[in-house]
Amino acid sequence: MSNAVGAGALATRVDELLARRNEASDRFFAAEAPRIALLCRELATRLVSGGRLFAVGSTPQAHSDARHVAVEFVHPVIVGKRALPAIALTAEGGAVATQLGLLAVAADTAILFGEEPDAAALARERGCLTIAFDASGAEWQFEAESGDPFVRQELAETLYHVLWELVHVFFDHLGSSTVGAGDSAFLYPFLEGGDKDLDAVVEDVRASVLMKAAEIAGLRAQTLQDGREELAAAAATLRRALDRGGALLAFGNGGSATDAMDVAADFQAAPQGWRSRAALGLSADAAILTALANDIGPGALFQRQVIAYGREGDVALALSTSGNSGNILEALAEARRRGLVTIAMIGYDGGRVAAEGLADHVVVSRSEHVPRIQEAQASAYHVLRELVELAGP
Repeated sequence: MSNAVGAGALATRVDELLARRNEASDRFFAAEAPRIALLCRELATRLVSGGRLFAVGSTPQAHSDARHVAVEFVHPVIVGKRALPAIALTAEGGAVATQLGLLAVAADTAILFGEEPDAAALARERGCLTIAFDASGAEWQFEAESGDPFVRQELAETLYHVLWELVHVFFDHLGSSTVGAGDSAFLYPFLEGGDKDLDAVVEDVRASVLMKAAEIAGLRAQTLQDGREELAAAAATLRRALDRGGALLAFGNGGSATDAMDVAADFQAAPQGWRSRAALGLSADAAILTALANDIGPGALFQRQVIAYGREGDVALALSTSGNSGNILEALAEARRRGLVTIAMIGYDGGRVAAEGLADHVVVSRSEHVPRIQEAQASAYHVLRELVELAGP
């Protein structure tokens, strides 16, 4: 993008980007809800039989999605479930098809991010269930009709969140399970207890997919409309900082940690081919994170990295579903002490970050449902990335 625009035009652009997303989401989930419900049943069948889920991706953006899938399935604390066996395979370990070949067996499932035809072919040959969002030759292919790679990624994130949420519905109807499904009523109040046949459950799940798609459309609209001016102002400030040699430092916990990795990837190597920008994801280095957590404590995870890497003129971006995480608050405070501009994308009511004004620019997704918050935040940081390219120096 070449023609710089002012703050008013940036804010107007947010409305256009919102409409693009919700129109694509409406089309995608209206068309795919029946297949998504059937896929939930197929994935549950694999997991009940002892299969594992491998999330596979080679590009920087695909790395973050693969890791996001793994953390959501392994650490589903918000619904009180036992861990489901999900493993991320990314290019740091070598060719992902080779890694998959060493591990995958017939009962497993492979979910593929980016074009991964070799991994898809190998997984299908092994008898694995295969799921993909690009042209990889998977058994279950979901390709959104959008020319915008950010929109496609956001739809994929909603879809894998929905898979994670709704796969639990089928466990109680498939007999005893090694994964410990537990009570599903918290997430699925529309489901009656008792002995529904699987076809009836599939229909209920299809309806729930559409409900969840409507929820994210509404939350995305609230996030971007309420945050329109904040996003425009943050983009202009961030553009100036980057043009003057500053860097973006992004951080968050759990699924938000993988989103911070996606932010860094989108600034370093945007799939649209935009100019590369200096960015660091502070959740990317496991050795640093485990050293700090073990020797100092989790509260220092991002603060110490801000001390190490942050310079006056840089920008810190915090992603948090609650706005109350201690390590987020400590990092934002440290960033301010060091002269960094601070941006925060927060869920719930904004938590302490919003209430106490702990960041210069705050965008709030007003929900208590973590998957929907993260999906709305993905739209917000993608919009921020695009506005940076539109903003003047």
